[in-house]
Amino acid sequence: MEPQRIQKLIANAGLCSRRKAEELIAQNKVTVNGKTIKLGDKARADDKILVDGKPLFSSPNRPAKRYLLFCKPKGMVTSLEDPHETNTVGAFIKDHFKERLIPVGRLDKMTEGLLILTNDGDFANKIMHPRYEIEKTYYVLVDKPFTLEHRKQLEQGMLIEGKKTWPAKIRKLTENEFEITIHEGRNRIVRKMMEALGYFVIRLVRVKIGSVEIGKLMLGKWRELTSREVESFLKR
Repeated sequence: MEPQRIQKLIANAGLCSRRKAEELIAQNKVTVNGKTIKLGDKARADDKILVDGKPLFSSPNRPAKRYLLFCKPKGMVTSLEDPHETNTVGAFIKDHFKERLIPVGRLDKMTEGLLILTNDGDFANKIMHPRYEIEKTYYVLVDKPFTLEHRKQLEQGMLIEGKKTWPAKIRKLTENEFEITIHEGRNRIVRKMMEALGYFVIRLVRVKIGSVEIGKLMLGKWRELTSREVESFLKR
């Protein structure tokens, strides 16, 4: 069994992202065989790895990797734990799955739609990293007719909080409804773009991640990603 960087082992176990694992190591919260480790150290999966005092692997058998597509309802917080919220993705995971799954990326509390859950940290990092430019498509309903001028602004890119957005793709549905496709992961970026243009967002739903579409998946429900869907992300 070849040694690996410890942050990779932690992420692959589904405990958290690799970036979060690096933070835990920097905070001296990770030990291997009784020794506090530092960034860059390596270990094997059969070593005794404790994260914040808890065993990383509860048994010698590594859990099978799982890739789930979850349709997050409005009002649920994309967080594994939140002291101020009970309706969280973390609570949902604990209620329905034995594995330690993590959400890939985020949707704000009032946004609905697709969220990938997995215990494969490398897979999660690949989807979230901006260099892979995985497109996300959102259905948007606004409070007044969406103009051609504003469509052009979104397609050309616009300044949000001092930084220009990447050009978006727009598909108009009705006067007040359209789909927007972006690959940026900035917090609440679609809502911020709409607010900057003077619109109030009535409904926002992520309907597509990469080539994976919402289809008939209902709010609050989930399904396994197919092997072909998983491969479509890993090929990038």
